[in-house]
Amino acid sequence: MSEIKVNKISPATSTDITLGDSGDTFTVPSGATIVNSGTATGFGGGGKLLQAVIGYKIDSENVGGTADSWTDLSGLTVTTATLASSSSRVLVMANVHMVGDDHIAFKIVTGDGSDITNFIGEADGSRTRATSGTAYRASDDMNYCFNGTGIASPGVTTAQTYKVQWRCANTGVVYINSRNNSSTSVDDFNLMSSITAIEIGA
Repeated sequence: MSEIKVNKISPATSTDITLGDSGDTFTVPSGATIVNSGTATGFGGGGKLLQAVIGYKIDSENVGGTADSWTDLSGLTVTTATLASSSSRVLVMANVHMVGDDHIAFKIVTGDGSDITNFIGEADGSRTRATSGTAYRASDDMNYCFNGTGIASPGVTTAQTYKVQWRCANTGVVYINSRNNSSTSVDDFNLMSSITAIEIGA
């Protein structure tokens, strides 16, 4: 095996250097370190989890709203750091414990309240498009856990904000993280809700 020892390799012409031929293997021995101070491309690496942020809501809250109107749910907003690449995708997951005295639903939206197409149901007449909810009237003496998951493709590198909005038919009240009961019995529960955003490398 031949060995060449140099401190620097520079191209004779243009700005490109080719190492080996197709099918060749370059081995980096154990203990060696490759330091990149420039831009690395063509190395794959798709699917890596690059960052994760999570927002918790652990308090119980009774909230009322305007009939058939979407309202932000306090505590369930997350903002990522700057994305590593404009081709990154963001996996957003939310679970919300709530119950209301009429039809209730929630949806995951962007920071400015815009819908994300694959985070809500399809358009169908005047039906409300949501991430999750009850199809029929719910008992206000029980808790329901609504879950939603979607992948957004922002197409930019700026930080992304996602939040949860809720709505209830008519002007009903929604109970968050506890049922409509003032009991402090061990058989009653205080729950938590959350929203998580995870950047995935393309």
